[in-house]
Parts: sequence; structure tokens; C-alpha cells
Amino acid sequence: MRKNKLRELILKGKPSIGARVNTPWPGMFEVIGNTGVIDYVEFEGEYSPWDLHDLENISRAIELYDMSSMFKVDQEPNGFLAQRALGSGMQNILFTDIRTVEDAKRCIQIVKPETPLHQGINGCHMRRNVGYVLDCGNEDYVRAMDEAVIAIMVEKKECIDHLDEILSVKGIDMVQFGPCDYALSIGLPGQWTHSKVKEAELRTIKTAIKMGIRPRVEIGPINYKSEDIKKYIELGVKDLHLPSDVIIIHQWIKENAKLIRSLFK
Repeated sequence: MRKNKLRELILKGKPSIGARVNTPWPGMFEVIGNTGVIDYVEFEGEYSPWDLHDLENISRAIELYDMSSMFKVDQEPNGFLAQRALGSGMQNILFTDIRTVEDAKRCIQIVKPETPLHQGINGCHMRRNVGYVLDCGNEDYVRAMDEAVIAIMVEKKECIDHLDEILSVKGIDMVQFGPCDYALSIGLPGQWTHSKVKEAELRTIKTAIKMGIRPRVEIGPINYKSEDIKKYIELGVKDLHLPSDVIIIHQWIKENAKLIRSLFK
């Protein structure tokens, strides 16, 4: 089975740069791969309309390049979605809406293989990631599922309230703070940069590093300046990713259309 570049970077203690994509068009993943500067691409399945055929075609496109893949899972039904994404060839999973220790444990079980050692619930199957019939349930399959990077969103008040206990769950590799959901959960809708939100983000980063978990940070749309990025790196953040394709397109069109209109005036 294919090597997992993101897992290799984590094991070596090296930084990673990711890209996020909302559109299920495989060509977009090839466009990103052609840049030669991205370590892994995250398909934001939580936001986009897609089907199981899309997942396989997206995985095929990513595999043309020296990149790893990640799939962002909806709150429900995260077990079905995560396992079908892994089966399509997606190598790593980002779980959303974690609130309790039990939620975190369930996410680990969903990904890990169902062996006495790993205690997961991910069993044998004939899907694309195993060549349909080649590596079905064998040692290579077990190793690949065990090496899948498991990331969780820290984005709910309840999660922050019990952050130490949740991040103590064995098997969590990466966390990302979600300012939008967190602001909403504490009664500050839309106030992503409120002091209470920024305090929770800083706590998430520091707690994760203390517990040997990689905190990941999105660059943009509110922290895209080089001085902002440097602050995260100085805190110890090694995993940064670019904003979604839809955000990049929206911002570029808005800024440049305004510029053109100003020139007409």
C-alpha cells in the first residue's frame, strides 16, 4: 500500500504544509499537485456535495503526486464516512464536532484496524485502498490503517472545558482549533477574533504541544500575514495549511474586481 507522507513528516518531526479543497473535481487536486510545494491535500467532505465515486477519483488524482491525502468528516454518520473515505484511498481523517472523551475514543476506533492489539472497529473489505483484492485484511492493510493520521477539531465549548482529558486519549495525532464553531458555542456568533476565542486557540496549541500532539493552524482568512504566521511557528506549530479553494477564489475575485472598478473611476 502507498506510503503516507504526512505520517512520515510527523515521525521525523518535520513541518507540513497542506491545502484544503471544497470542490470534488479531481482536476483541482492535480492543479495543486503541479505546484510541487504541498505535502498533503484535505478534501473538505463536511462542506461539499460528493459521492463515493468522487472519493475514489480524488484519491487517484492525489496519488499522481508526492502528496498525502486527508478527508474531513461530518459529525454524522462519521463512522460510515471515515471508513469509506479510507477505503477509497484517503490516508488520513479529520473528525469534527468533538465534545467528550467518548467522542474522541470513538474516532480512534473508527480508524484503527480491528485486531486484539489495536482495538479498532475497522475490519476487512474489498475497496480501492487495498487494491480491491490484493491487500484485503493483511499486514500491509493493518499497518496502513494504524499509520493513518487521526486529527480532531477542537471547536466546541465542551471540548475546551475538558481539553486535557480529551487530548489524553491515545491515538490522537493532530488537533485544529475551529474559531467559527467555538465562537458560536460560547454565544459569540461571527466573532472569530474575540479575546475569548483567541484565548481558547492559544490554550489548544499549548496543551497539544505539551501532550505531544501536533497543533495545526489554517493560514487565512484572518491570520495570513507573515508576522501572524511567525507567531504560530514561534509557539511550536509545525503544521500549517492554506484556506479552502472557495475562500481563495472569493478573496481574489473580490480584491481584484474592486481594483479594476477603481481604475475605471
